Amino acid sequence: MTDAIKIDVWSDIACPWCYIGKRNLESGLAEVAGDDDAPRVEVTYHSFELAPDTPVDFDGSELDFLAGHKGMAAEQVEQMLARVTEVAAGAGLEYRFDILKHTNTVKAHELIHHAKAQGRQLEMTERLLQAYFTEGRHVGRVDDLVDLAAEVGLDADGAREALESDRHVVDVRRDQEQARAYGINGVPFFVIDGRYGVSGAQPPEAFAQVARQVWAEHRSAAGDAA
Repeated sequence: MTDAIKIDVWSDIACPWCYIGKRNLESGLAEVAGDDDAPRVEVTYHSFELAPDTPVDFDGSELDFLAGHKGMAAEQVEQMLARVTEVAAGAGLEYRFDILKHTNTVKAHELIHHAKAQGRQLEMTERLLQAYFTEGRHVGRVDDLVDLAAEVGLDADGAREALESDRHVVDVRRDQEQARAYGINGVPFFVIDGRYGVSGAQPPEAFAQVARQVWAEHRSAAGDAA
């Protein structure tokens, strides 16, 4: 059997382009799933913190954070948020920056690693992004994260123990070290088979194209080995 394409995605829960990129990747893979020789793909998400110095409870709006913490003009921030909201809508996502609760994301990344160990990483990643960008949920506090974990079928007590023990911090740091080794300094960033890098929230057709190209390489390699 031909080996599956491995797509490793570096992203941050607080990155609006990461959710758009996730949805575009899924749309592109859905397109190739209808091919006569459809690629098999395994997607794994990895931790990346855009603003690790952010407090868990930030006192202010997303506009306040970007204008104050990042030193951007308020008008510039408003235009940027309007633009990303428009792009997100094109990907089928309804962003609500007016109710978004900006927070530190390290605990959310720890929870994704816990979910990965339980075979629910993709579900947990989706739920966190949805909660953050479209529902105004808090994704930085343990109690809130435990509730979200339970919503995707994870054991609440097990999720709480994992978060309170900090045992997945080492996994988060390992992902970040790998990102530095690859030279990744912005997200989303997609690494295909450890050989090809795709930066940014590319359109679905770009992901479909690269999936078909790499799958053809897999098929050729399998034929040569036969």
